[in-house]
Amino acid sequence: MRRLTLLLLLTGLAFLAPRPAEAVTLGFGCITNNLAGDCAIGEAQLTVDVLDLGGGIVRFHFKNLGPEASVISEIYFDDGALLAIAAVVDGPGVDFEQDANPPNLPGGQNVSPPFQVTEGFLAQSVPAPSMNGAGPLEWVAIDFTLQGAQTYADVLDDLDTGALRIGVHVIAYGSGGSESFVNVPEPGVALLGLCGFIGALALVHPRRAAVRAR
Repeated sequence: MRRLTLLLLLTGLAFLAPRPAEAVTLGFGCITNNLAGDCAIGEAQLTVDVLDLGGGIVRFHFKNLGPEASVISEIYFDDGALLAIAAVVDGPGVDFEQDANPPNLPGGQNVSPPFQVTEGFLAQSVPAPSMNGAGPLEWVAIDFTLQGAQTYADVLDDLDTGALRIGVHVIAYGSGGSESFVNVPEPGVALLGLCGFIGALALVHPRRAAVRAR
């Protein structure tokens, strides 16, 4: 019994202790549907890694996995636990800056509720965007400071519920067209830590954990 209590205590402390840098990867869904083929390319190639850098900083690392022609030209954020952009980090061959034109996600009115960019939460590739945006096998990252006592877990929760949405505008398709995308929520991401804790309890005492699960 004493051994069980000690194991539970250690497991609980491990669950509550600060974690090292973490990452969750999200995909994107097309909201403009100008050309089905261009939408399919974007949905297959675009991802964003949401990373905990520590110290109240969260990084959004956008990737264009390629190989089809397409360029991320603007990036937008709609509300959430974020406070302000701390840095824009350019990958090789990419040049982004804070602010964007147009100031709202093209086609943002097609989602419900309409995508409304939070003031200052946007970035764009400098002219010419087809050259300086994130093309195939390229990336750009945007670091945010968080509001007050908000945490990385709060950001993940906001992404799950849609309280925080991320939009990207993509140009320079082989067709000559453009499309807009919004992140696809990953339900349950914020519960992963809790599930791990419950799993640990099951390893310590399977029968008791099973009884509680019922």
